[in-house]
Amino acid sequence: MNRFEIQPLHQFTASSSASIGRPKEIACFSYDDAHQFHLDERSLRYYYPPRLGADLSKGFNTFQQLDDSADSHLDSLLQTIIDLEKRTGSECQANFITWRGLMTKIMAAPFDTFNDARTSRPILKSYIEEHHAHKLESRLAQHSQVSRPGTASQDLMSYWGTSSISSAPHLTHRSSASSSAVFSGYKFETLSLLPAPWAETSRDYIESREDLIVNNHAQYCSVVKTGIGKSRLILGGEVDAQLKTAATPFSDRDIRKYERKLLKFWIQSFLLGVPRIIVGFRSKDGILQSLEELETEKIPRMVKLKGKGSWDGNVCINFTAKFLDWKMTGLTTTIAEDGGVWRIRMRNQAPVIEVFKVAQSGYGDILSKEFIEWRSRPSPQSSSQAGHRATSQVDTSNPQSG
Repeated sequence: MNRFEIQPLHQFTASSSASIGRPKEIACFSYDDAHQFHLDERSLRYYYPPRLGADLSKGFNTFQQLDDSADSHLDSLLQTIIDLEKRTGSECQANFITWRGLMTKIMAAPFDTFNDARTSRPILKSYIEEHHAHKLESRLAQHSQVSRPGTASQDLMSYWGTSSISSAPHLTHRSSASSSAVFSGYKFETLSLLPAPWAETSRDYIESREDLIVNNHAQYCSVVKTGIGKSRLILGGEVDAQLKTAATPFSDRDIRKYERKLLKFWIQSFLLGVPRIIVGFRSKDGILQSLEELETEKIPRMVKLKGKGSWDGNVCINFTAKFLDWKMTGLTTTIAEDGGVWRIRMRNQAPVIEVFKVAQSGYGDILSKEFIEWRSRPSPQSSSQAGHRATSQVDTSNPQSG
C-alpha cells in the first residue's frame, strides 16, 4: 500500500503556485443528438443570453436523458488521439491522459472528496478514468436521500443544473445528482445556446428555446494539452460554454455553498482554458432570476477577498502538482515493474490517498483494443515504448453532493 499525505494543507501553501501550462486545444470531437461519435465540431453551440424569468422546470417530464450506465472508459478520447496521431504523424506526448472531470475531482481533493476512478499506466504514461462501478453505487446512494420539506427533488434540481461539472451521466429512473455524477445545467444550456451564430439563427428559434425538448445526448468535447508542475497532461472534456446555475444566495450558509460550487466551476474551466463562466441564479422554485459573467482567473481571488475564503486556488494547484509528480516519479518503478491494474482511493475525510494493486495483469478495459494495437505498432517514434505496458487504477471513494 502506497500513501500520499493530503494533510496538513499548509504543506501545499506557498506565496506562488506551481508552474502551470496554458491549455492548448489539439483536437475535438462531438456526440450528436443520438449520441453517435464524430471526429468533428458539429455539436459546437453558441451562447446567447436566455430570458430572465424563464422556468427551469418547464419540460422536465419530456427530458430525453442519456443512459450512460454502460462504462465507456476513455474510448472516445483515445479514438480522437489515434486520429490526431494519424493526421500529424507523431505521437502525443504526455505523462497523464484522462478526462477533465476526473482531474477536477483530484484537484479539488484538499477541500472536497473525489470519487472512484482508475488509471491504466503504460510505461511513462498514465491513463486515468473514473471507477465506474463505484460511481453507480454512489449515485444510487445519493438518490436514496430524501429531499428536505419545501425543497425541489434532487432529480429536478439536476435538470435545472444545480450541480454542474461537465459530464452528464444517466440516472436510473431520472435519479439525483451525486458526488460521482455531476451534471451540466441541462435546461439552462438549452435556454442559453444556439446551433449557429446569432446572425445566422432565426428569431423564431431564439424566442422558442423555452419550449424545446431538453436532450443531453449531444456534446462538443475539446482535447487539450496542458501542464501542472512537472507533469504534462492531455485532457478531454465537454465544452458547454461553462454555463452553470446556482440558487440565489441569501445567508452565510448559502454563500459557503455557492463558494463550493465556484471551486469546481473554476477548476473545470481552468483545466480546459475556458476564460469565462456564465452563472444563472435561480429561485428555490427554479425561476431564472439573474445572470453573472465571471472571469475564470479571478475566481480564486474573489473567494479569498470577498467571500468566506473556504478554499485556496494555490493550494489546489500545488497539491495537484505534488500528487502527480509523486505518482509519476515515486510510483513509476513500482507500477512499471509490477504491471497489472492499480487503484487510487481517497476515503471520506481521510488525510491520505492510497494506491494499491487490484489486478496482476491487463489494462482493466481502460485502454481500448484499438488504442493498444495502434500504440504497439512498429514505428520510429513508438517502437521504444511499444512493448510491455503496466496499468494502474484510481479508486477514490465516498460521495459528496454538488
